[in-house]
Amino acid sequence: MSRFLIFSWLYLLAIPLFAQDIKVVDLTCAYRNNPIGIDLPSPNLSWKLQSSKHNVMQTAYQILVSSNPTNLKKNIGDIWDTKKVNSAQSIQITYKGVKLLSTKTYYWKLRVWDNFGNTSEWSNQAYWQMGLLNTADWKNTKWIAYEKLADSNVNTLPTDGKKDKYNANNILPMFRKRFAVTKTVKKATAFISGLGHFEMSLNGEKVGDDFLAPGWTKYDKEALYVTYDISKQLRKGENAIGVMLGNGFYYIPPVKDRYRKLKVAFGYPKMICRVLVEYTDGSAANIISDQRWKTAPSPVTFSSIYGGEDYNANLEQKGWNLNGFNDKNWKAALLVDGPKLNAQKEEPVKIFENFSAQNFTAVANNEWVYDMGQNASAIIELKVRGKKGDTIRITPSELLKADGSVTQKNIGGPSYFTYILKGGGLETWRPKFFYTGFRYLQVKGAVPAGKENTSGKAVIEDLKALHIRNAAEKVGNFSSSNNLFNKTYSLIDWSIRSNMVSVFTDCPHREKLGWLEELHLMGSSVRYNYNAAPLFKKALQDMKNSQLASGLIPEIAPEYVKFEWGGDMFRDSPEWGSSGILMPWYLYQWYGDKQAMADYYPMMQRYINYLVTKANNHILSQGLGDWYDLGPKPPGVSQLTPMGVTGTAIYHYDLKILAKMATLLGKKADAITYSKLAAEVKKAFNNQFFDDKTKQYATGSQAANAMAIYMGLVAEEDKSVVIDNLVKDIRDRKNSLTAGDIGYRYVLRVLEDAGLSDVIFDMNSRSDVPGYGMQIAKGATALTESWAALPTVSNNHFMLGHLMEWLYSGVGGIRQEGNSIAFKQIKIEPEIVGDLTSANVNYNSPYGKISTKWEKTDKNFTLEVNIPVNTRAVVYFPALPKAELSEENHASFTNAGMENGKTKVAIGSGFYRFNLKYK
Repeated sequence: MSRFLIFSWLYLLAIPLFAQDIKVVDLTCAYRNNPIGIDLPSPNLSWKLQSSKHNVMQTAYQILVSSNPTNLKKNIGDIWDTKKVNSAQSIQITYKGVKLLSTKTYYWKLRVWDNFGNTSEWSNQAYWQMGLLNTADWKNTKWIAYEKLADSNVNTLPTDGKKDKYNANNILPMFRKRFAVTKTVKKATAFISGLGHFEMSLNGEKVGDDFLAPGWTKYDKEALYVTYDISKQLRKGENAIGVMLGNGFYYIPPVKDRYRKLKVAFGYPKMICRVLVEYTDGSAANIISDQRWKTAPSPVTFSSIYGGEDYNANLEQKGWNLNGFNDKNWKAALLVDGPKLNAQKEEPVKIFENFSAQNFTAVANNEWVYDMGQNASAIIELKVRGKKGDTIRITPSELLKADGSVTQKNIGGPSYFTYILKGGGLETWRPKFFYTGFRYLQVKGAVPAGKENTSGKAVIEDLKALHIRNAAEKVGNFSSSNNLFNKTYSLIDWSIRSNMVSVFTDCPHREKLGWLEELHLMGSSVRYNYNAAPLFKKALQDMKNSQLASGLIPEIAPEYVKFEWGGDMFRDSPEWGSSGILMPWYLYQWYGDKQAMADYYPMMQRYINYLVTKANNHILSQGLGDWYDLGPKPPGVSQLTPMGVTGTAIYHYDLKILAKMATLLGKKADAITYSKLAAEVKKAFNNQFFDDKTKQYATGSQAANAMAIYMGLVAEEDKSVVIDNLVKDIRDRKNSLTAGDIGYRYVLRVLEDAGLSDVIFDMNSRSDVPGYGMQIAKGATALTESWAALPTVSNNHFMLGHLMEWLYSGVGGIRQEGNSIAFKQIKIEPEIVGDLTSANVNYNSPYGKISTKWEKTDKNFTLEVNIPVNTRAVVYFPALPKAELSEENHASFTNAGMENGKTKVAIGSGFYRFNLKYK
């Protein structure tokens, strides 16, 4: 073979390889991969890029959307063909094609061009299916129920502390519907809602792998429906749909001997369903819920989102959800009214980790306590043998009494699971409509297998805890050389996932309520770990639905109870309601999502106008302040920081952020108004709280000084002294923290921004004072409600986990530049403080994975960095008088000078391994 032919062959071989060097992956529609049930008329499309080269940027894209896979395969975009668009944008592309139709599936792909002149191959095919865009699309479906709650007993917003008007349990119904499939099925889709929760089956098999569907809402304003692809479960000939319903937050049964945090009653359980069957011949059939469906009581004899769940296996009707079942004794479904329906856009709740007992111990009264080893949001799975009628009660708890038995004093009780056996072999049971938070389970009425059983009780073959949480994708990981930090990461992560369901809750047991301050204060900690953007957007809708006519956004959303204890302190606190303003901004900063700003701008305006009416000379003094700070009294309302400091500081911050959003939305007059008001609030705040002699705010508490700095309330000439005062207070307390729920995040943010991560390290490396170390030392496996892990309050609580953010942004050094959106301009600045010698941290951003892996020895400092395609970064290194910086893979980088004593280099996308050798 000639040299020319060899060269030509190699050249031709190289062309496709070179063209493939940039690859399009992870296509998403409305944040999700291949979603179904989209009810947005113009959903946003995003993708990520991969390349083995460095410094790769997208310069153009072309999207094709087709009505069928065949057209897409032929590169025909009959629904939308963007042609070649010269743009670097690869996230949040708004669909602008042909009008999208309800129930239809759309198939899409794209290709991109890069700054090296390469064109990618077409991406793999992706799709989305539309939901039901209009009421008419429900095709005359009806809400159906077993029975209707008397109008006089409906209470959509009960006041806490009010006595019951009646006490009674309710029927937990099941429904069935037979239907025939007469032709070859192309596709079958179910659109269904059941309130409070439903479990759907088709031909005896559960539909979907979700739990507690649908997500819970302010039911007098809206309910959510879920969409399932049931094509594979459908059979030719006769089929049967079965649906079981539970109460959830739709109805809290007023049963005296079961725990209730609140007494909301929107109505008895009800459901609505449309099943669309599309045939290969182009025809279609609809199976809709109406009075022709049959209903009967289910074996679930008690269901309360707070009080537990009871199940009597003797009430099972074998084959009830199969075609051949005789339902002559069932009654016709009752037609009832129901709320407005919208598609569930957030990920569902699902079952994740399973925990087996680490040990089980006998306690008084022939009962047994199982230690599952981890405090988590969970349900149980019971496997048991026994006689018909044997009754087992299982009581969950986070903590134990001195005698080894469980206590529910800190989580609310009585709350438990009950199972009545039918006998005749191994029985397996999981609750369907209740979850709680626990580590321990106390069993009454049964003994563990292998243990002495002289009284002939039921025998437990296995008892597991099944962790449940929102199925948001995990996008971050952290590990370091510091064992306490690794344990703290796990501690906080378990509190995040245990309180991330359909709502970001405070705790998974006692309250299960969406306390709003957590959203903006813990939001960054969540976002580094989970792709929870749809859940944050759902929270905004909950706020909108809960907002009062006055404009007040109450402290919890959905608001299921009106708290009047202490006046309105548990309903009107600016540090809580401000999530309504801050969350749209954070969604834009982290994900490039401008839609939330536009959609919820009226809500934001109404809330800021409400705050204006509440302000006294621009000072807001209502609410809870720095909740659960460390003062001389038991934790609660702010002790160290006077009322007015935190509320007014966040009011000022709200105004500044609102002015930015108004500018982005083209509302210039609003932006000027909000900026002017912010300046007036700043002046009033300093007149009221700043001591010009001591350079302290109010009492000089950590929360007061930190929030004044972070919220931009401190004059530039005073900023360094106020920071010094903050550090002095920490050092004078031997590196102890005092700030609480509201203030601590800002203490950490201010210290990190000031280059004082060494102070953060020292504050959080102790176990002898209240903080994360003390919680771990006391045996906590999830973040606790109080800094000191008090046994009187929740031991799985979401609100104090602010250090998580610093573990990523500080120890890992993964941040974004001040004006960057969605980590387009990345800042890599790991903090090499304390006894840390290494860390391995990654975050899968909207553009792709950002990772840092660093190690410090007595000879050098190595840093491995991965920067996603279509982004750039600046990397900061410790400045040493005698050191030599090199990149081991010979990748190019640009010296970007010095900043705050650190060496900076600018890099593009790709993997780098930097070595800083000491001389």
